[in-house]
Amino acid sequence: PRPAPGPPARTALRGSRRLKSALLASAVSVCLVAASAPAVPLGVGDRLFPHLGNPGYDVAAYDLSFTYTGSNSKPLQAVTTIDARTTTALDRINLDFAHGKVDSVDVDGEAATFTSAGEDLVITPAARLAAGNWMRVTVRHTSDPVMDGNRDGGWVRTEDGLAMANQADVAHLVFPCNDHPSDKAMFTIRVTAPNAYTAVANGLPAGVDKGGPTDPTTTWTYRTRHPMATELAQVSIGRSTVLHREGPHGLPVRDVVPTKDRAALEPWLKKTPAQITWMESKVGPYPFETYGVLMAQASTGFELETQTLSLFEKKLFTEPGYPEWYLDSIMVHELSHQWFGDSVSPRTWSDLWLNEGHATWYEALYAQEKGGHTLVARMKAAYGASDRWRAAGGPPAHPKEPTPGEKISIFRPNVYDGGALVLYALRREIGERTFEQVERDWVRDHQDSTAGTADFTRLAERVSGRDLGTFFQAWLYGRKTPPMPGHPDWRPVAPTAKE
Repeated sequence: PRPAPGPPARTALRGSRRLKSALLASAVSVCLVAASAPAVPLGVGDRLFPHLGNPGYDVAAYDLSFTYTGSNSKPLQAVTTIDARTTTALDRINLDFAHGKVDSVDVDGEAATFTSAGEDLVITPAARLAAGNWMRVTVRHTSDPVMDGNRDGGWVRTEDGLAMANQADVAHLVFPCNDHPSDKAMFTIRVTAPNAYTAVANGLPAGVDKGGPTDPTTTWTYRTRHPMATELAQVSIGRSTVLHREGPHGLPVRDVVPTKDRAALEPWLKKTPAQITWMESKVGPYPFETYGVLMAQASTGFELETQTLSLFEKKLFTEPGYPEWYLDSIMVHELSHQWFGDSVSPRTWSDLWLNEGHATWYEALYAQEKGGHTLVARMKAAYGASDRWRAAGGPPAHPKEPTPGEKISIFRPNVYDGGALVLYALRREIGERTFEQVERDWVRDHQDSTAGTADFTRLAERVSGRDLGTFFQAWLYGRKTPPMPGHPDWRPVAPTAKE
């Protein structure tokens, strides 16, 4: 994501199935519980989110159906169907799910019993599931858009409907799932809503079905053509217009905007095809079947790279105050995530710097090339602040755990500009042409998959032909920021009294 800007004056996975077995070996054994043992929440061993995701299976596909009444303060009726392959024998199936009422669960067409444990839905099928087999789990449930207390994310209530913001760990507040980016899957999403509303989701349209004379609703269906992490799912329901245009190589570009703001937003929306062309010139072909932006009438405090349909706060583009170059660079930040974070997803949440550092890098590079705001000035400023960021949030590749009750607090400056600073140092160390080859190889080699920090460092060593172990250890894991190659005069800035 990209945090919402402050006041203007202050702004001058192709092998993903086999990845989990290595990541979660210790967690798998926990899953082999006797049917009589108490239900417990499980996890895939993520250091930052210990109970997120579940061992014992790999999801291949989700089929999500939501029925919206026209009120964004009432629960939606929903059906989630999960096709998955077991990786070990299972007496129970744990799904991440909270904040909804479960009416029934079927496993392979037979009724199953279920209970809750923490934020897990724990399902006991009628018979033990053998390893290496396909299973289909169908959950009929509600999906509540009204969140409790200080819990953020999941459904976002807009002025005219709903949108989604599931990063990092709240897709399971919307639908049952294996809510960790290491288990990407294909998605089919169906939304039934009153005829006055338009529903849009990730991927391409796969049908629009209107109800009969006594059924004033429309069902909208969308399907992805590439696997997707649960945190990147997007559903927009609102009094919206969908605008279509053509991107590079005939790419279908569609934007979702409040109908009343269509004309005011068009000067921004028409920039997207050229921005995609610019990104392709840096890292290679756009990795998905479509792209576009969703302008939501909501105050989220951030913008978000949901796959093929990035979420933005509409007010950024309709209220005066922010310079054009700055908003352009924010658009490029979310666009670049389609390569870095969406197509190549983090293996663990400790690898977040690979998402946000790259998105910040291309945001800054675009601001230099198109807006005249030099990269070196931004990186020098980041260098000055880097020691403070590391002290507050940890080094870029080993961020501190989220603040209790504030799980999105892992999105700190140490992984944004701090991550971009690592990339700047790498480019200085190995040379610009070699660095650009690393970037292209990264998104090509790991398209539609997950990858981690060790994969990136090995790639940089292979492409450069150099041992970069000492360099990466210092820049990614050091408590203090190392000297910047080629800039021996750069110094960290001591914190002020207020800090």
